[in-house]
Amino acid sequence: MSVLVPARDEARRLPKLLPGLLAQPADEILVLDDQSSDGTADVVCAYADPRLRLIPGRPRPDGWIGKNWACHQLAEAATGELLVFCDADVVLRPGALDAILHEARRQRADVFSVFPRQLTGSPGLGERLLVPLIDETLLAFLPHRLLDLPVPSAAAANGQLLAFWREAYTTIGGHEAVHDRIVEDVALARRARRLGLKLGLALGGDLVQARMYDDYRQTVAGLGKSLRAAHLSNDAVVLASAAFHVTAYTVPWLRWRHGRAWRIAAVLGLAERVLANAKTGRGAYAEAALVPITPLAALPVYATALRRKARWKGRVYP
Repeated sequence: MSVLVPARDEARRLPKLLPGLLAQPADEILVLDDQSSDGTADVVCAYADPRLRLIPGRPRPDGWIGKNWACHQLAEAATGELLVFCDADVVLRPGALDAILHEARRQRADVFSVFPRQLTGSPGLGERLLVPLIDETLLAFLPHRLLDLPVPSAAAANGQLLAFWREAYTTIGGHEAVHDRIVEDVALARRARRLGLKLGLALGGDLVQARMYDDYRQTVAGLGKSLRAAHLSNDAVVLASAAFHVTAYTVPWLRWRHGRAWRIAAVLGLAERVLANAKTGRGAYAEAALVPITPLAALPVYATALRRKARWKGRVYP
């Protein structure tokens, strides 16, 4: 098993990630320093474990998304039969890698991804308003049954923790096949489905957790860069999604006194958040009170998705 970590300016996050990785039964742990400017390489070199190796990243070729280029280089350097790509914002508890291996085999998955338990930590409401939408989208809107049917467009994966058997990765063409896709995980999943490979999914629970963003502004930028691709790269679909969420979760509260149906719709929106938090183990049930204003707080995310360029990690992509 090879654990592969693309890292660009992750000196602050790696001290939380690496101890958990070193507690796993991985045969090798490769961290690629993607031309960082913050001492990422020094953090990696501070750990003395023969399995841990720092790989200096090569300059990014034209047309490549930075993360995809980093993952491509990691795969070239890896020797394992199971390639586990892990983002620097993920934290693995003891037993996580064994659980991933067991569940991938149980589901007979060629490509297997984990949706970490999403953590929020800033004192403001920004993260708590938007980050839980990741879980709600996964649990309330993804048609899971279609993943077992011959519908190639029905595909889901999470690049935060994404594992491939070597043969499957080669068949897909690796990250090179999706080198220009900002939402590379979904693109890889769809390509895998088209090639007849099986996808596997799991919730991270207590074993795999992540804190993706630090505040509201960063959350808007992070979700916004991915939202367009997740909506078929279509402006009309993006706008329809925004209108649906405002109508389904905000308007019922404004119409509370206009009939029983509106009150039922309002309460169901709260129930959805409570159930999603329970399923993922997040708890934080008081977040349900934020549901009516969450679609309004998400409007800047949709506005970001409508732009023709995305900025992330100091790079600009079309």
